[in-house]
Amino acid sequence: MVESQSRYQPGTRVRVTQQIPRQEFGGGPLTTTIEGELVRYVQAKTGSWFAHSKDHKLWLERLEIKKDNGELVMVNLDQYSLVDVI
Repeated sequence: MVESQSRYQPGTRVRVTQQIPRQEFGGGPLTTTIEGELVRYVQAKTGSWFAHSKDHKLWLERLEIKKDNGELVMVNLDQYSLVDVI
């Protein structure tokens, strides 16, 4: 993983809202929200065999978040992710 200088600084409290679009069952997007203290922001390669990019890897942006109950969560950011600094 590559640690990156970014707008996401460790110790910042964040709320990440993600949506999964869906067409089936007549429903709208599935939404989930994670809130807590940002531990780190990284850009990391995944072993995606279908990525067809350099080294056949797909680069993902990830946030590691420590929730209030102490649980550590790794969130993969995509075009449906909204990160709010709170």
